[in-house]
Amino acid sequence: MLGLLARKLGMTQIFDEEGSLVPVTVLRVDPNVVIFQMNEEENGYSSVVLGVDDAKPNKITKPYAGQFSEGITPKKHMKEFRNFGKDCTIGDALGVEILEGCRYVDVQGVSKGKGFQGVVKRYGFGGGRKTHGSKFHREPGSTGQSTYPHKTFKNVKLPGRMGREQITTLNIRVVKIDVEKQLLLIRGAVPGVNKGLVVVRAAVKKQRA
Repeated sequence: MLGLLARKLGMTQIFDEEGSLVPVTVLRVDPNVVIFQMNEEENGYSSVVLGVDDAKPNKITKPYAGQFSEGITPKKHMKEFRNFGKDCTIGDALGVEILEGCRYVDVQGVSKGKGFQGVVKRYGFGGGRKTHGSKFHREPGSTGQSTYPHKTFKNVKLPGRMGREQITTLNIRVVKIDVEKQLLLIRGAVPGVNKGLVVVRAAVKKQRA
């Protein structure tokens, strides 16, 4: 399946061909270098491993550097794409042009972290009365039983860390592809912070053309 590693730059808005204002997320595709290839004969499946962003030499261990072929600078981020659907060789630098035939894409990223939050913000609990004298405002309330069994069941919604989870947004329409600047403009929002790394792949549930 066709896919790339991209950098989220932020959101803006543009006018489409019909004159409608469309909110878009701008993704920049840095050169995706082919690090390794799997094939059916040796590995039992076919895939391509892409890497972006050169790693600092003082942070590279010998075992990590050993998986890179001669002439390829070790990368900080790598991603494997199965059934890539495009002929390439180790050392090739791929860009946004490989997605030109795709009308819809799926974007996978890590959502923004919001720290430790209570149940009102985390799950939308209504809370208690806000009147004077009430001692129940934003607390989660009872978490167990007053009789047997005296325990709290699993998956009870409680305060905890919110956000920073891997999220995949499906079937996002491609608005524009700028091959010269290596930019991909897609409709709507995608998970992740600005300048964060996301995975863009051809939509699984919708046709590419």
